[in-house]
Amino acid sequence: MELKNFIRIQEDFPKKGISFKDVSPLLADAEAFKEAIRQMKEIGEQWKPDVVIGPEARGFVFGAPLAQAMGVGFVMARKTGKLPGDTNKVAYSLEYGSDALEVPSFAIKKGTRVLICDDLLATGGTLSALEKLLRSLGAEVVGIITVIELTDLGGRKNLTAPFETLVTYPH
Repeated sequence: MELKNFIRIQEDFPKKGISFKDVSPLLADAEAFKEAIRQMKEIGEQWKPDVVIGPEARGFVFGAPLAQAMGVGFVMARKTGKLPGDTNKVAYSLEYGSDALEVPSFAIKKGTRVLICDDLLATGGTLSALEKLLRSLGAEVVGIITVIELTDLGGRKNLTAPFETLVTYPH
């Protein structure tokens, strides 16, 4: 199954000049979604993670079913102020500003083998920041996997863990 056939390209969204890659059609098609998770599981198993972590929000959509398929736990990396209790936080820069992610303090311990999962790698700002936060907590980031990589934006060079993707676009 060619997963690229289930990704809609929306030009000039969210602003002029951006070519948005929309995974909504992939998610809406049960077989395509199932195939994406199957492919991610096949890749992810080589890294033998203890948990999968996904950044808000589309990292939840792919990361939770991936974790379930792999038989491991899932951890949410949420926007600031969305998690109760003690958290660990990382701030990072984006193309149009800055943002931050938090992880529950209890979820990642020293030595935890973590697989990061998200829908898309662009410049790598979010995934690189999450990778740094996890390493600062003593976790071993064993791999990073996305559905889509925008290769011309060079995000891969900002990651230190092994990286794999299912579909590539130049931009």
